[in-house]
Amino acid sequence: MNPRLIGVSGPFKGTTLVVPEGKVCIGRDSANHLWVTDPALSRRHCELFRDREGFTIRDLDSHNGTLVNGMPVTEERLRHLDQISVGDSVLVLLLHEEAIDPRRNIVQLTETVEPGREPFVLRQEDALYLHPQGVLAVLPQTARMTRDLNALLKIAIGIGSIRDRDSLEWQLLGMIFDVVPAERAAVLRFDPGTDDFSSAVAWDRLRGPGHPVRVSRTVVRRVLREKAGLLVTDVKTDQSLEMVDSLDELQIKSLLCVPLILSGNVIGIIYLDSQNPGESFDENHLQVMTAVASLAALALDNVRTLEELQDENRLLRSEINLENNMVGGSAGMRQIYDRIRRVAPTDSTVLILGESGTGKELAARAVHGNSARAERPFVAINCAALTETLLESELFGHEKGAFTGAIAQKKGKIELAEGGTLFLDEISEMAPSLQAKLLRVLQEREFERVGGSRALKVNIRVIAATNRDLLEAIKSGTFRNDLYHRLNVVVLNMPPLRERREDILALAEHFIVKIGKKSGTRRKPLSAEARDCLLNYEWPGNVRELENAIERALVLGATDTILAEDLPESLLESTAPSASDDANYYGGVKESKRRMILQALDQAKGNYVDAAKALGLHPNSLLRLIRNLGLKAERDKKSAS
Repeated sequence: MNPRLIGVSGPFKGTTLVVPEGKVCIGRDSANHLWVTDPALSRRHCELFRDREGFTIRDLDSHNGTLVNGMPVTEERLRHLDQISVGDSVLVLLLHEEAIDPRRNIVQLTETVEPGREPFVLRQEDALYLHPQGVLAVLPQTARMTRDLNALLKIAIGIGSIRDRDSLEWQLLGMIFDVVPAERAAVLRFDPGTDDFSSAVAWDRLRGPGHPVRVSRTVVRRVLREKAGLLVTDVKTDQSLEMVDSLDELQIKSLLCVPLILSGNVIGIIYLDSQNPGESFDENHLQVMTAVASLAALALDNVRTLEELQDENRLLRSEINLENNMVGGSAGMRQIYDRIRRVAPTDSTVLILGESGTGKELAARAVHGNSARAERPFVAINCAALTETLLESELFGHEKGAFTGAIAQKKGKIELAEGGTLFLDEISEMAPSLQAKLLRVLQEREFERVGGSRALKVNIRVIAATNRDLLEAIKSGTFRNDLYHRLNVVVLNMPPLRERREDILALAEHFIVKIGKKSGTRRKPLSAEARDCLLNYEWPGNVRELENAIERALVLGATDTILAEDLPESLLESTAPSASDDANYYGGVKESKRRMILQALDQAKGNYVDAAKALGLHPNSLLRLIRNLGLKAERDKKSAS
């Protein structure tokens, strides 16, 4: 295979470069072979040379240096699977096809044996480097302590400037190898309250990044449970770990594991081990790694917070930039906005489902308005408003003389929507013969006018809407199964108003302003009673019914405030009674209706026809009142008796 450089984290993540003969320049400047806008990269950061003998990397006096397998280098020969750290990115050199994907090294948790005798344990409160004002201040400054403090300062500066979580973890591994003579290292992050890691990065310095790193579950559980660092200097003689098969199999001589603690909770661990008996870990290594873990936990939390803020910022910016005439910030509407935002830039067919009055056409216009077709026509047609013949002519157009009265050629809605969007409302009402013709438009993007013989190509986006269950329509044979699957690419389910009650008052205020501008009336506030009525009503007609109710209240209201009695009678009748209802006119009228209807039903022994006759009402009107006033259970009870 051709040698490749693969970006595994940071700004270069996902980048693949086939390494040519000669020289490859890496840096921030666009003149380099491999470049990316990364402040941590120098303009000309490093060079990779390929010759007959292999590969060499050379640092070009970069500001942050070049690391190979965690070690800073000036010039270094490279091997298969070597890890190269430049700026905030990590690259891996692949020379052989059989390599395992190095972008996510596998971590295996093995065995579950509980330890017996205590190894050396260090808690944060006892860590020297975390309390410089205490014991550390009076200890003699040895050369090793000075070196460790310098290493901690370098790590703090290095990880503090990284803004990508994957890059932070990968670079942390490299920095750890500078401090501790480990052969394998892993950074594992855990979900709260579990001992199964949610993500991990790991590195085996002996076998390369393509091999799994086996981590002792026994050790991990102990560290998670006790929230303390653990050091075993001689695994073979430690009775607490003598039954751990993975440690024996790998001939581990010493291991070290420290927790990443944030606000008293363990969010992860750093695990190190070594097979080299000549370089065992000691207590000073545990002290240093406990301090490193404290720095890393804070850095990881900062990166997590930054990522959440960036995601929220992107969401808010996209919501601001999403042009639409819809109102509402409920969870259901936020999902609709998000779906529109993602589908609008594409040309995918959209199917909008929802009850009548939920704003399906507004959603369709939002998809069109936020697409690349926004400057082109948005053509809407209601498939339920026309007969089959008229709909065919309106949709496909006709040639002169195609039928009686066709005195000239006419372009149809499909042709008029060229370059833009065709919105087919109430698609379920389209006749089967027209469904077949529409299917051809979706499949081939071509059609023929009525009475024509020439196929016309068309570039349109199709958005369809319906308030019916199309699967039921397919079962009943009124809707084509193949057309359904052509339309069912991206689906928007518009929530009914009763499922987004937090939007009711915002919509009401919107309609007060809108209708006031249209009719020339001044704005009126909603009274507390009117607000309660709006919030407690079920809104079977959804947003359209709410708009009509507000318009009625503005037109008929005689005061400077929209009162409950200004709203439609059906809305008042179905509103749940409150404790104060008996003290006002509206509540008294409603209670009087309830008593009169119940009395009539009682005298008619539950027969609503006889009860309606006694009340002087049409039976259908009485049924509406029974439903709106919530008296159905009482009626059924009286009918049964």
